[in-house]
Amino acid sequence: MPPVDPIGRVALVTGAGKRLGRAIALDLAAAGCRVVVHYRSSEAEARDTAATIAAAGGEASVLQADLATPTGPGELVAAACALYGRLDVVVGCAAVFRRTPWAEADLAAWQYHMDGNLTAAYLLARAAADCLEDGGSIVTFGDWSGVRPYRDFLPYCVSKAGVIALTQALAQELAPRIRVNCVCPGTVLPPDGAPDAKVAAIAAQTPLGRIGSPADIVAAVRFLTLGSDFTTGVILPVDGGRLIANGTLY
Repeated sequence: MPPVDPIGRVALVTGAGKRLGRAIALDLAAAGCRVVVHYRSSEAEARDTAATIAAAGGEASVLQADLATPTGPGELVAAACALYGRLDVVVGCAAVFRRTPWAEADLAAWQYHMDGNLTAAYLLARAAADCLEDGGSIVTFGDWSGVRPYRDFLPYCVSKAGVIALTQALAQELAPRIRVNCVCPGTVLPPDGAPDAKVAAIAAQTPLGRIGSPADIVAAVRFLTLGSDFTTGVILPVDGGRLIANGTLY
């Protein structure tokens, strides 16, 4: 499993202004990649990510796109390719997440999650496939709830289940030239304002007895993109064991 030489490679990270996307962008830059920092509405945060990369001696550019639109993913990839003339890594970290009790799970709520999570991932990969260099890598973001759905988030859970299936289908369609893998995080960054008691309850339901950290996801993405060139179609839960807490993965 030889590592992939990151020097000179170009990585596009969506949703890279905040939270996990920012952490992934900083890590890929530290490894030697030139990074395209994508944002939808968090321009100041995205520019701060790029500035942090530059301050550390790396190279980064900032691009805006609404990935939930039919043209947004393609326009983003085209702009990224135009900047550097190549693309080697695409990490689709941007996502939408909204609590949706059954009474509110109407077509609009369904379409919101499908557009923002599943369709965006498909269109991003389809556009990137034409630009990625041979040996390129795509990492999608699923969720452990895409395997084991939980109550009050039906459209979100189904959209992430779709991302998991999409990843495995893409891995076959794009092989051997491009590898496609999926990271399925558990709780690594609680929502802003989450009550301490709720976070503690989640930790108690996790076999490892704690929630994760961005570093756990960063390590998974680093392995799937730069750590091995013989890994594709992998669905990698990074969840402290929550998926197996009730006995079985599927």
